[in-house]
Amino acid sequence: MKAASREAQEQVQGQLEELIRNSDDSVAAAAQIGTELFLVVDQLDRERALRVAVADQSLDASQREGIMNDVFGTKVAEPTKQVLATAAKSEWSNPRELREGLVNLGRRALLMGAKEQGQLEQVENELFGLSVLLENEKQLTQLLSDRTATADKKRGLLASVIYGKVTMFTEALALQVIGRPKSNPIDDLAGVATHVAQLRGKTAARVTSAEELSDSQRETLAGKLEQIYGREIAIHSEVDPSLLGGMVIRVGDEVIDGSTRGKIARMRADLAATTAY
Repeated sequence: MKAASREAQEQVQGQLEELIRNSDDSVAAAAQIGTELFLVVDQLDRERALRVAVADQSLDASQREGIMNDVFGTKVAEPTKQVLATAAKSEWSNPRELREGLVNLGRRALLMGAKEQGQLEQVENELFGLSVLLENEKQLTQLLSDRTATADKKRGLLASVIYGKVTMFTEALALQVIGRPKSNPIDDLAGVATHVAQLRGKTAARVTSAEELSDSQRETLAGKLEQIYGREIAIHSEVDPSLLGGMVIRVGDEVIDGSTRGKIARMRADLAATTAY
């Protein structure tokens, strides 16, 4: 996102956060604003002319606001209407970045609701858990990655799998991600989980172990990684028995392979190198 669009997003985000904080029920307000912003993006995705018009810098800010209000004014609640008005009046680099900004704002609203509800860490863990689920369920992932399927069809499929099993905030975020893929469902969900960790002031460490980690093991590992990296760590863990033992830790682009499978592979490589000489 270019500088102008980042500035526009920050401006609108400030208003969004104020609206949520000052509402009588911040959790409900956050859920409503987030959900309605995603519905707005759905319509912008369907109507290219509208998407271009509300970001057209050749029009006066009041004209862009008028277009946004004419289309969505009766479809959304007053707080969302105010957010959309400010977004329309702001200067975005292009229509694509306005759309991206609204998606980010929708996520921000839902995550504020989760925080107010005391569920932010739970949402983080559930989103990562969904990415692990899809990694293990290849057929489901294939269906969700089908570019010929509509967003509504893919959302309906995922909703049937997760309904009642995760918080409403996790469900809303997951369905939004599946409907607007960036790379693939697994990485997209894990990416949002990493973003939530950052909102909590932590760096995500993806830990793959041969056996499931206990709570005490997770705490001990987090403490050791915090000493290494000098910052708080959120453990995102998954199980892969093929590692045979130990674990593989990924923090950003860095990989620490302490698995038995990794050790065997390195021993074989060393032996092959020795034999070659």
